[in-house]
Amino acid sequence: MSEGLVVETVPIDSLKPDPRNARTHGERNLSAIAASLQRFGQRRPLVVTRSGLIVAGNGTWEAARDRLNWTEIAVTRFPSDDANEVRAFALADNRTAELAAWDTVQLAEDLGDLAEAGWNMELLGFDAIEPAEFGPADPDDTRLDQREPTECPSCGYRWRVGVGGRIEEA
Repeated sequence: MSEGLVVETVPIDSLKPDPRNARTHGERNLSAIAASLQRFGQRRPLVVTRSGLIVAGNGTWEAARDRLNWTEIAVTRFPSDDANEVRAFALADNRTAELAAWDTVQLAEDLGDLAEAGWNMELLGFDAIEPAEFGPADPDDTRLDQREPTECPSCGYRWRVGVGGRIEEA
């Protein structure tokens, strides 16, 4: 853990989005962030420089400020003013999340369980389960389909976990 990690609450308008942010936040992304913030609250601070430039969390800031009309937000300060170090952290923060993969069997089980319990999939950032969106399944995965098809109560989409953990339309 970083030494001196402190979380503080600041006025949301005291922060500045990074004009060089290499990550974009489209309508779907901002809607999902806003829905998550509204339901769960802010569970991670933004990372900002001492001067208030947002290094990590530009989408969260935009959704909180523009869609939810928040006036305050939690931040932690990046410990360096070195522009290259700030830029490198921002890129690493975004890229490391992209390098993760979905366990499609677990994803389908979790989404199915939550859909059956009445959760709105859009709140979780899923409008429907689109198999291609989650990448190829591991063909050696031995967890084959033992479940009946699941239907999302909010959108009516039906899916099941198929051979090799592939999410398929039912």
